Parts: sequence; C-alpha cells; structure tokens
Amino acid sequence: MLKNRPWRVKTEADYRTALKEVESLMTAGPDTPEGERLDVLVTLIEAYEREHYPLELPDPIEAIKFVMEQRALTVKDLEPMIGRSNRVYEILNRKRPLTLKMIRKLHTDLGIPAESLLR
Repeated sequence: MLKNRPWRVKTEADYRTALKEVESLMTAGPDTPEGERLDVLVTLIEAYEREHYPLELPDPIEAIKFVMEQRALTVKDLEPMIGRSNRVYEILNRKRPLTLKMIRKLHTDLGIPAESLLR
C-alpha cells in the first residue's frame, strides 16, 4: 500500500494501489490522519484519471436526443428553444447548425451543459 511510500499516483500500479487504499479509508473521519490521507489520495487519483482517462464531451445533437429520450420530449417541446418544428428537424438531422441563441436556450431550459452544445 501507499502508506509506506511517498504520496504519488504516477503509474498504473500506483493508481490501482491508491484505489484499494481509498476503499479501505472510506470510513475515515474528517480531521483525522486517515481522513487527510483519503482527501489527498482522491485528489491524486482524480488528477491521474484526468490525464490518462479523459472524458470526451458528447456530440451536441446526441446530447439533445438523449435529454429528449430521458424526459420523453417531442419536437414540439423543443420549439421554444430552437424554432418551428421544421427547424428542430433540421437541427436533429444535422442539416443546420445550432446558433448561439439556441445553445443558450437549450442550456437554460434543459440543463444541457453549454460545453457539450458548443462542440
């Protein structure tokens, strides 16, 4: 375990070891040496994962379709954010790009991350 080693997560082996140790520290109380170690290890693991397992943002149209499916929304429901139904279909079929105004409305009204819609 990392207990006897410097705090680091540089390799896959360090990563796996740190994950096991975090699992054993999950019941550590705050403001305890174990709780402090847990906080540090989680931070190191997150940094390692950002570097080695980056998450790509979803495709904007796929993000819209996902929200539509999850909330059982129809084309009619998107009209206040995008425009008339023919415009909604053009967007969903990738015939027309999203405008900044549409992105703002979709983000505000549906909670889709703006970063996903701007991609």
